[in-house]
Amino acid sequence: MTSSNQSVELLAPLSGLFVPLETVPDPVFAQKMVGDGVSIDPTSNTLLAPAAGTITQVTATSHALTLTTEQGLQVLLHIGLDTVMLKGEGFRMLVAEGQKVAAGQALVEFDDQIISARGKSTLTEMVIANGDLVTSMTPARGFAHAGKTVALTVNLVATAAQANAAAVADSALSDLIVIPNPTGLHARPAAVLANMAKTFTSDIKLVRNGEESNAKSVVGIMGLEVQHGDEIRVKATGPDAAQAIKALAELIRSGCGEECGAPASAAAAQAVATPRPAPKPQSTDPNTLLGVSASPGLAVGQIFQVRQEVIEVREAGDDAQLERRRLDEALKEARTQLETLKGEISDANKAEIFAAHQELLADPELLDLAISGISGGKSAPFAWRAAFTAYAEKLARLKNEVLAGRANDIRDVGRRVLRLLTGVKEAALQVPENAILIAEDLTPSDTASLDRNRVLGFCTTGGGATSHVAILARSLNIPAICGIEEAALQLVDGTTVILDGTRGSLRKNPSDVEVQGIRDRQATMAARRAEELAAAELPAVTTDGVHIEVVANIGGLTDAQVSVKLGGEGVGLLRSEFLYLERTNAPDEAEQTAIYSDIAKALGTERTLVVRTLDVGGDKPLPYLPMPAEENPFLGVRGIRLCLAAPEMFRTQIRAILRAAPYSKLHIMFPMIASLEEVREAKQMVAEEKAALGVSADVKVGIMVEVPSTAVMSEIFAREVDFFSIGTNDLTQYTLAMDRGHPKLARQADALHPGVLRLIAMTVKGAHAHGKWVGVCGGIASDPLAVPVLLGIGVDELSVSVPAIPAIKAMVRKMNKADCVKLASEVLQMGTVAEVRARLTKLAE
Repeated sequence: MTSSNQSVELLAPLSGLFVPLETVPDPVFAQKMVGDGVSIDPTSNTLLAPAAGTITQVTATSHALTLTTEQGLQVLLHIGLDTVMLKGEGFRMLVAEGQKVAAGQALVEFDDQIISARGKSTLTEMVIANGDLVTSMTPARGFAHAGKTVALTVNLVATAAQANAAAVADSALSDLIVIPNPTGLHARPAAVLANMAKTFTSDIKLVRNGEESNAKSVVGIMGLEVQHGDEIRVKATGPDAAQAIKALAELIRSGCGEECGAPASAAAAQAVATPRPAPKPQSTDPNTLLGVSASPGLAVGQIFQVRQEVIEVREAGDDAQLERRRLDEALKEARTQLETLKGEISDANKAEIFAAHQELLADPELLDLAISGISGGKSAPFAWRAAFTAYAEKLARLKNEVLAGRANDIRDVGRRVLRLLTGVKEAALQVPENAILIAEDLTPSDTASLDRNRVLGFCTTGGGATSHVAILARSLNIPAICGIEEAALQLVDGTTVILDGTRGSLRKNPSDVEVQGIRDRQATMAARRAEELAAAELPAVTTDGVHIEVVANIGGLTDAQVSVKLGGEGVGLLRSEFLYLERTNAPDEAEQTAIYSDIAKALGTERTLVVRTLDVGGDKPLPYLPMPAEENPFLGVRGIRLCLAAPEMFRTQIRAILRAAPYSKLHIMFPMIASLEEVREAKQMVAEEKAALGVSADVKVGIMVEVPSTAVMSEIFAREVDFFSIGTNDLTQYTLAMDRGHPKLARQADALHPGVLRLIAMTVKGAHAHGKWVGVCGGIASDPLAVPVLLGIGVDELSVSVPAIPAIKAMVRKMNKADCVKLASEVLQMGTVAEVRARLTKLAE
């Protein structure tokens, strides 16, 4: 090899015939997505170094590596096409990452017969990954002699020294990062991490114990099986490598949007056992089958076995470009279908499951695998089925139960696209009435589309309480069991059973007395629900004439529309963050205006709309708003603190909210307020934007009471704001110093703790002293046990989950406010949660 300041000659790494890169039957190389270069159809089987340099990357499967030359060129050497599927079989890596090599030194030995026998091409590519350093290159033609023939002549953009400096600047590696997430990098944190990685142009990898994965791939991240306490690094190569490393390392340390508490220590990492699926429970009663409770509730019905349809596909493909176009069209349509599904789920958190499915449709590793199959002559349906099946099986084999459970999500997405590719319509289940479904597994799509008029519950032999199917079952109020004994698959259709979702049991051959007892209980509950729904439009007025406003907590337009139908008197909490999450850029003013206005119009001018400004940060980071890593995100930059730190984004949201003022009784509410200074600064911004827009409507401004300091100072805050809304979930955890998501402390973080109730009472007293109203939008507002004491304390508004509106209104109409006041006075003198709950339970009976 010879070189000058402007030119580098790279030797052929193999003997064989030179093949122009654009003719290689793989679009990744033919379209030069990785870089420009040349391909060789080899007659030798030892890959040689084309130049002196350093090995800067080695794949775990040994089929490819990157050599960085002394001039800074990053030369990717890739043996064969689609050889990643061989998982290292037939390859022997002779060098290690970080090793310096001489021109012509042997790098990899490979068995061309194994590659050929598996139907793979042995075409080997040599491409320049950092083309920004190159002004032009000339690939050779004809026959190559390994280590002797010049394969590529590359002209550099700068001197050798400058090129080398640029190459160094374009590569970065993070320090070791300890994973704080209790269940590792499962689907949700993986999606957050992949979303941020996609905002950078550099090639980004996660590295754990020598294994690597594409940081822009949700599947790739999950497949790396990163556990709590594991140590990983982030590696980036490209023009924004340094920025990518900094942002992603901070995101990982913060938990990628999960509530993780303090980061794990490296020492603790060794003590953390790898989560394994719990052994399935086995019943000693021949008439009872056991599983894991996925969704509580009771159901008596008849067995209906669900078998998965088999979709036939043709292996051989037509023209590769035509097959690729078919795949692209199917992926686009699947994305549209998932968007529709998201809109049909009233709970924004549950709708995120299908947002994660949309992310899988754009997963680079999954798509590369499918495209490679198409390039190898396979049809789009065959290649896609092979790709998603391989990845689902990979996840299903993982030891981590949470990650293994996500294999079902990949199969769900995969079959959706496969049906579109083959033209097979999704067969609607012909479910009989009073059905208890039994299946090996149900997909999230299956679960979301269940006919609740016919399906009373379901059991699956696969999955667990953490699966997306279980989460959806709970949101749809369907009793369900996952991981049930496989004997359930042998039950005959029509068999009468009792499904106890709470206990995780399925009882065969129940006696007539057992069945009648449960049906009597269900009938009583159903009659009560029917009465509540029939009277939903009536106001919630106590027997002694006190009106309590019952409004809704919502996460979007669908929730607002349903709340009106169920008798909601307005919206007490619109969680505006649904507009900001699961995306790579902030929503603009026009998009926000349209959504806020549509929600306001759905409510009408007679109902209140309380919009909580953006409540993210700390434990819920935004990929497009990098924030420093925080040791304790719950005590960090979140809520109003983040908004004030990003004033332009905050002002954009304020303007969009104000534009909805003509359509409802608009209220703006600030989250996580802890000081008067925060309230005054935020109010000033609202006043300025209101004046600039010429809004004449009387827009009320209020605050969330979520930290003790605000409750204690409520009388002072009441001079500055128009209303209060108490977020009891956060107020409880800050008052008791207990993380409400902590596995051991969550049950103790009880909003009925006397200390929390006293702070609620203090807030009400301070607000009423200045004629301001107080609502409760936290979880206890929907809890029938808590409603009497809240009314007795003097709460003016209950903002509840949408389905709970009719029941809470009916409950209020049966109460006497004076009796509630006496009850509250009694409860506030108690010293323990147990005493409070015992008193309220006795009242409920």
